Amino acid sequence: MGEEYADYDTSTSTTDYTDDFTSDFGDLEFEGMCNRKWVREFRGYYEPPLFWMIFALGMFGNLLVVWIYTTVHNRLKTMTDMYLLNLAIADLLFLFTLPFWAIDAQSGWIFADGFCKVMSALYKINFFASMLLLTCISVDRYVAIVHVTEAHNQSKRVRLLQSKLACLVVWLASGILAMPEFIFAKVKPEASGSFCTLVYWNNEHNRTKVLVLSLQICMGFCIPLLVMVCCYSVIIRKLLQARNFEKHKALRVIFAVVAVFIISQLPYNAHLVVEAGQASNATMTDCNTLISFDVIGQVVKSLAYLHCCINPFLYAFIGVRFRKDLLKLLHKVTCGTLTAPAMPPKRPSVMSDTDTTPALSL
Repeated sequence: MGEEYADYDTSTSTTDYTDDFTSDFGDLEFEGMCNRKWVREFRGYYEPPLFWMIFALGMFGNLLVVWIYTTVHNRLKTMTDMYLLNLAIADLLFLFTLPFWAIDAQSGWIFADGFCKVMSALYKINFFASMLLLTCISVDRYVAIVHVTEAHNQSKRVRLLQSKLACLVVWLASGILAMPEFIFAKVKPEASGSFCTLVYWNNEHNRTKVLVLSLQICMGFCIPLLVMVCCYSVIIRKLLQARNFEKHKALRVIFAVVAVFIISQLPYNAHLVVEAGQASNATMTDCNTLISFDVIGQVVKSLAYLHCCINPFLYAFIGVRFRKDLLKLLHKVTCGTLTAPAMPPKRPSVMSDTDTTPALSL
């Protein structure tokens, strides 16, 4: 099979470089000749099996969450319940796009041009929705634990109404933030096939691409991380003051939530920061450096995608009430052949599953 080359101009180092889901290695532009065949092959071998694995694991966990919340009578009792249901839906819709990107990586884009825009937008809508809903969960936990008196004074109906409005705002905001996918996504023919990618307008210093990447970094990582750190820092201080035998379990869960978010999202967003800088003012002109940069981008992107598999276990399954409802449903589905073990009574605590307090205990 022949070698693939592309001519590059240092003034537009990463023009048309694809965002997120597809790495259009053929659009890395620098002066000279750059062999990119093996990078395409790497993506074709690396992404499909990994995306299918993430798809299977994520579907299992998130479908289970949706099943619990939509089957158990009056299961949506708290604001966090509403957020978790919407988070599971967002993750499911995000996961739905992964098989198409797996096919794109292996065989090129074999679907209609309009479907490229739809899948690109659907991917980004649910990416932003997932990040913003994690932010809402952090705020709700802060209110329910730090301002527990005010939370108890609010009626359940008011709290659920507030959560529905918050979810509506999240979905509307995510739709607006995903507009660049509608505008720039297109099927781009190349020597090795056609690929669904983002093709930005050619303007001075690639300002359009820099703006799009900056928006994603800010709304998809910086703001959620800032809110999570602020809320959970106050919660930790509150728990350390509480005399409760379960507080150490709750602290472990908090550290796990923040650690998983940082480990999965920080490398990917750091890569996007470098990519935005490269688009604005090309500093990498060596072929090997650029190709290595894109290979790293594929790896950290996959790490970020793993978050949608972990969310159900990190946020929903840790709840005592959620596990009870799951056992009840399994007992019902198996017609009594599965005996749900009796769970020992738990002392009420600031971290238990009450009407206002989200579960953080393991």
